[in-house]
Amino acid sequence: MKLGFITAILETYTYEQMMDFAAEEGFECVEVACWPAGKGERRYAGTSHIDAVRVMEDDAYADHIISYAKEKGVEISSLAFYPNTMDPDDAKRTANIAHLNKLIEASAKLGVGMVTTFIGRDQFKTVEENLKLVKEIWPPIIEKARDLGVRVAIENCPMLFGRDQWPGGQNLMTTPANWRRIFEILPYDNFGINYDPSHFVWQMIDYIKPIYEFKDKIFHVHYKDIKLYPERLQEVGIMGYPLDFMSPKLPGLGDVDWGKYVSALTDIGYQGYTCIEVEDKAFEDSEEAILNSLRLSRKYLRNFVI
Repeated sequence: MKLGFITAILETYTYEQMMDFAAEEGFECVEVACWPAGKGERRYAGTSHIDAVRVMEDDAYADHIISYAKEKGVEISSLAFYPNTMDPDDAKRTANIAHLNKLIEASAKLGVGMVTTFIGRDQFKTVEENLKLVKEIWPPIIEKARDLGVRVAIENCPMLFGRDQWPGGQNLMTTPANWRRIFEILPYDNFGINYDPSHFVWQMIDYIKPIYEFKDKIFHVHYKDIKLYPERLQEVGIMGYPLDFMSPKLPGLGDVDWGKYVSALTDIGYQGYTCIEVEDKAFEDSEEAILNSLRLSRKYLRNFVI
């Protein structure tokens, strides 16, 4: 397994600065944030270290992206863009799908061969209604990726944290039950999972067992922790806003048993990319705190990933 990080946390860095840091700190890969130009609608979104549109229009720029990564000895695990491709707003939905398709093209051109994203969800529709949307929206996207030799890995984050995403959240592919149903709708070899155990913790789901069932569908892995606050859960219950009873933490500072998690990955013979995702607000006060969050996470995870 190769250890890296998702670059969204280094939002003020250029591609070159981000790659320099990754190389200096001994990371082997990076999941590169590739949002469209402009301010993101939420925290940890909107960062763009590679301009996918420019990759397709400027061969010299694309060559630079490739050569700089090789020079630094840091692999690009994936081009990352986590939007809502099933947004109830048709204009947003169309724009998100268009950029995702552009990312697929750029991933192929750069020789990366992977895009990490969300399946999306209309938060005001039922699961069954959203499954119909999956069947309508996603086959052309996955087939385009397949034809270009690109794998698409969906993270299992419910995108349900506060009132803005209530009641259903903005990502449907969040539980083993939904995974089975969506894999029946989209039975493509290049369509799989970006596995993040932290989201199962706060959903009260076993985060180890699905590793074995879906071993052939795990294309990419995230390292992010979640800390549950039982006393808060007793106050708001599982129907409360999730951030009222949990918070994202650095690996080792929450409730995930990382030894068991990595052990399960070794059991299934996973040899792919594993990337730290930092969303811990305790490490956001300064640039040095942000950099230290990646250093601390790397130091901790080197106990399990060499």
